[in-house]
Amino acid sequence: MIEHLCDEHGIFLRRDAVRAGIDDLALQRRLRTGEIVRIRHGVYCLGPRWREATSAERHLALSRGVMRLYPNDVCLSHTSAALLQGAPAWGIDLDAVHITDLDQTGQRRRAKVHHHRGSCRVGDLTRVDGHWLTAPTRTVLDVAGLVPRDVAVVVADDFLRRSLTTFPELQAGLAQRTDWPEHLRASTSLGLARVGADSVGETRLRLLLHDLGVTSIVLQHPIRDDSGDPFAFVDLYLPELGVLVEFDGRIKYTNHRRPGESIGECVLREKRREDRIREVSGLPVLRVTWQDLEDPIGLLRRIHQLARRAA
Repeated sequence: MIEHLCDEHGIFLRRDAVRAGIDDLALQRRLRTGEIVRIRHGVYCLGPRWREATSAERHLALSRGVMRLYPNDVCLSHTSAALLQGAPAWGIDLDAVHITDLDQTGQRRRAKVHHHRGSCRVGDLTRVDGHWLTAPTRTVLDVAGLVPRDVAVVVADDFLRRSLTTFPELQAGLAQRTDWPEHLRASTSLGLARVGADSVGETRLRLLLHDLGVTSIVLQHPIRDDSGDPFAFVDLYLPELGVLVEFDGRIKYTNHRRPGESIGECVLREKRREDRIREVSGLPVLRVTWQDLEDPIGLLRRIHQLARRAA
């Protein structure tokens, strides 16, 4: 009977269970057996669904439960809205759900819910599954005013890549909130956002190089054959150093595999592609991994060594 109370994500509310004749003692028995899990006061999830979920999926489950608890005078916002709209979870605090009170109630945080006070214009909101949610541009602006710089840029890059927002829309949004306390922080972070980063790793690599003084960076640089047609796009091109850089993240060997292609076959195909890039462009290619990001000075040294050898 519990399953009939759940939404498609396995979430149900205590008040709905009580109305259906399932009292607190019955809920306690199901909690002890692991059939259900209480994820917040008044919000439950089916046990198997919860145990199989990632941290980001658990946050989204909590977000959906929280929104079912509240009436229409709140909207899901900030990082919670970003995750629901498909943003990567890298660097995001997943402990609390963020909502904005549309009646401009004061800020507070309790029971895993962070209430924000803020005015929302008509274009700032959208409707998802019967609940209010900040629209993409407003979501990016809110995130940029809340989280550290690199996390904000990762989210902005992702939304720009998927065409959920544009630079003119972000600039217009910033211009409308110059009196907000977090305006300077948001403006600084969004000033570093770029179109062309295909992954969290690529954004982090670009920001790291920027901080190290490498400011001339071309994203998705085309490599053209004799006919002038591009046969490859390189993650980053550093024109002042004459070096091509590819971020070697796991996504290249999982999400970008062709139908029926094994990981080994994908690796070989990627190697052949890299060899041809070197041959056609005449430029060295440096592969960077997540581990390399932990040693910025060492990475910069490798780039300069490669540039000197090529010269």
